[in-house]
Amino acid sequence: MDDHSHPTTSKKVLVAVGGQGIDAETVRLACRMTDPHGGKLYGVHIIEVNRSLPLGAVLDEVVERGEKILDEVEQLAAQFQLPSETELVQARDTGPALVDEAVEWGADLIVMGLPYKRRFGEFNMGKTVPYVLKNATCRVMLFREHREHSGEL
Repeated sequence: MDDHSHPTTSKKVLVAVGGQGIDAETVRLACRMTDPHGGKLYGVHIIEVNRSLPLGAVLDEVVERGEKILDEVEQLAAQFQLPSETELVQARDTGPALVDEAVEWGADLIVMGLPYKRRFGEFNMGKTVPYVLKNATCRVMLFREHREHSGEL
């Protein structure tokens, strides 16, 4: 297989974790997408800092929660016997911060989870996912969670 075909796995996979219920499944998918021979997983959790606050003015419990989320990434990667590193990033906007992290680290693939959210009755993607899909320089894989069948059309 030459380098121009699409390999099923990537050497450097960045997985974005937001602390939602979808995280574990997203990380497992990222692990499956990581080359078992020399691949590495990079777990990133972005803490969005309101523009009215200085960057770095984040509550201890928010940082602790972020570290717990990233610990779970490392535990899941270990189950897949993959080396991993994680980063807690404080930024104004999640999308640009993820794209920057991916470029800086040299990611081949970004894996993101998309919780199934409704806003005003419509399916809503938020602003992070469209930003990353538009601006990332590598492949992006989106894992949308299962939609609950609530009887609505």
